[in-house]
Amino acid sequence: MTGPLAGLRVVDFGQYVAGPLTAVLLADQGADVIHVDPPGGPRMAGVADAFLNRGKRRAILDLKRPGDLAAARRLAASADVVIENFRPGVLTRLGLDLDAIRQQHPALITCSLPGFGADDPRASLRGYEGVIAAATANCEPRPGEEPVGWDWERPAYSALPLASSFAAYLAGVSIVMALIARRRTGRGQRVEVPLFDAMFTLIGHSGAYVNERGLRPPRPIHGRGAGAFRCLDGRYVQFDTSSARHLSWFARAAGLLGRLDPELLDLTSNARPEVNERLHAALRAEFLTRTAAEWEEIGNAAGAAIGFVRTPAEWIGTEHARRTHAVAPVTDPELGAIWCAGLPVALSEFPDPSLRPRRLAGADTDAVLAELDGEPARPAPGPGSAPAAGSEPEVALSQPLSGIRVLDLGLALAGPTCGRILAEFGASVLKIGSPAAGVGGYLNRGKESLLLDLGTLAGQEVYWRLVEHADVVLENFSPGTAGRLTIGSDEVLARRPDLVYTSISCYGLGGPWTGWRGWERQGQAVTGIMERTELPSVLGPYNIVDIGTGILGAFATALALYHRQSTGRGQLASASLVQSATYHQALFMFDFPGYRPGEPRGYFALGESPLQRYYRAADRWFFLAARPEDIPALAAVTRQPELTRRTGAALEAALDDAFAADTAQALVARLAGAGVAAHVIVPIADLMTDAVVRARGLSVSQDVAGVGSCTMPGVSPRLSDTPALAGYPPRRPGEDARQVLASVGLADRLDALERGWVVRATDLPAAWP
Repeated sequence: MTGPLAGLRVVDFGQYVAGPLTAVLLADQGADVIHVDPPGGPRMAGVADAFLNRGKRRAILDLKRPGDLAAARRLAASADVVIENFRPGVLTRLGLDLDAIRQQHPALITCSLPGFGADDPRASLRGYEGVIAAATANCEPRPGEEPVGWDWERPAYSALPLASSFAAYLAGVSIVMALIARRRTGRGQRVEVPLFDAMFTLIGHSGAYVNERGLRPPRPIHGRGAGAFRCLDGRYVQFDTSSARHLSWFARAAGLLGRLDPELLDLTSNARPEVNERLHAALRAEFLTRTAAEWEEIGNAAGAAIGFVRTPAEWIGTEHARRTHAVAPVTDPELGAIWCAGLPVALSEFPDPSLRPRRLAGADTDAVLAELDGEPARPAPGPGSAPAAGSEPEVALSQPLSGIRVLDLGLALAGPTCGRILAEFGASVLKIGSPAAGVGGYLNRGKESLLLDLGTLAGQEVYWRLVEHADVVLENFSPGTAGRLTIGSDEVLARRPDLVYTSISCYGLGGPWTGWRGWERQGQAVTGIMERTELPSVLGPYNIVDIGTGILGAFATALALYHRQSTGRGQLASASLVQSATYHQALFMFDFPGYRPGEPRGYFALGESPLQRYYRAADRWFFLAARPEDIPALAAVTRQPELTRRTGAALEAALDDAFAADTAQALVARLAGAGVAAHVIVPIADLMTDAVVRARGLSVSQDVAGVGSCTMPGVSPRLSDTPALAGYPPRRPGEDARQVLASVGLADRLDALERGWVVRATDLPAAWP
């Protein structure tokens, strides 16, 4: 297997989702991953195992047996990276103390993904997905997307393991950042990404606000005719007018000009709610005249953003999903030829990935043990063994990307999120926006800012001066825009073959839909996420696809920078909304004869089973995450001894009745005392002001110039030696123009550039929208 991580050994002690998923990210990029199962096999067996443990060698070790425990210690000591997702302290109590091993082997990188961090009072609580969702308000529809007559006190359960997925994505980024740092210092470190903490990166701008105003309730996203529409064949499309001109393009292609009241298509008039309501009615009638597939083709040919709401199986079957490697074929040892989730990122230096199928549990135990007997512990590369191109080896390093310069041309959410994460890992990030831009706030924390018109020759002169000094260019323009402006990857890499060019898009590169536009809605629609709601509608209160893509864009960038350290070569790195959306669904993203997904669906689902679901207490809802062996404890807590004799619907009804008699917080406390995991639902406003959250830096406040104190999510990953840090407060867009131009020898041009509206350096937008 080739890839940027070829030659690295990763030992994966993870179970369930977060740990194994992190290891899959590394295995698919060339790392030699050895997955260790307990004697009973993986905790998450079945079809999901075909994805979670693909591309890995597999051993079974019983840590309760001295010989196997000694082998596990030797295996960890032989690795570059060790991954685990037990509760804090559990692995140490089993005799495998990774901190002690790292002290003996200081180049080792260890990564822990518990449900709650070691310094969280809930550290001993089992971090099931429902528990984390309740603790982070990730259990309700998006306003405007809910079923008719929805009770907003009621939670909604989703089978997508978003906390585990986002923790894995952030862990993947953090591990590669730690590898970059190790190349510069020779030292490894400890990485921790608790699932609860990871959710704050997903919450993102939804938890950011000016303190004087307070947290604003989320608004529906149906302006200017946007939304889901039923078509002639009974299927749906998602139409997006986040860019208002897309409505005009669509109207022209659909033949609506002259047929609809002109007021409905007037981009000033239809911003008014009453006109928008009439526009929706007219569009509902229009969409019923053609099939969903026809509308998708018509809309995208016109340049509008419109996506056919497919099932996951339909998405897997598309030429685009297959050509972009969003899905991939493997030959599984039990299931045979299958299609499953492919790669979430792409690197131009490795254009033809070939994914390896899983090995069955324990298939490589003897080989792995024999290998250990035959090799000494491998020393990791020390300082200077593979320095970054053009740099000297370092001994002291504050952050992994210290000294790396990034030009962030990102728009909307995904691109700026990627740039913000790179800044949190120490890169010097310059945010470049257009002179008419007014976007600021949390997304631009830790970035310098320049407002520059890249469509002018004078603006491009500034751009190319900045490129000369950059290590990374990041953009998520509409498809074709960078090329049309002649500032895209082809032009940049021709001038600077050592530079990393990161491109983020809706549909990814290399398929027939590459030129199509889209946002969160289209990413969810075409890949099958929306179909899970059964309405269909946008899933979740947070932008799971946009922000997931921002993180995975940072992963792609980190991989490319790591590869550059050893080769001196740059490359095109890319991530897309559809690849991220596919990866979010990886546990259910399969196609083979006989496969029938069985996860709970729709907004009215409350959980997986009577023991894993939301319940209504006397005052509010909470999530119960019990195991079958916990039923006697449930009987004791509820004082209902008959629970031990009930199963299925009868058990669910009995628990419903028993829990309704007490308050949620009292129940959760008693359940915790009995060793049963449960958590009350915490509203987002309470979460951002929670004392534990604040103390752990997951919610931070900064004084923003001209606005005052603002609250926003902090940084989720923790790196022991080269930490990720929240950057300085957001600046006003454009306020760094003078020093940025001076840094590339153009200080004397500022006045002329501003007079020509090429640069905007005065009368600037607010730092916080």
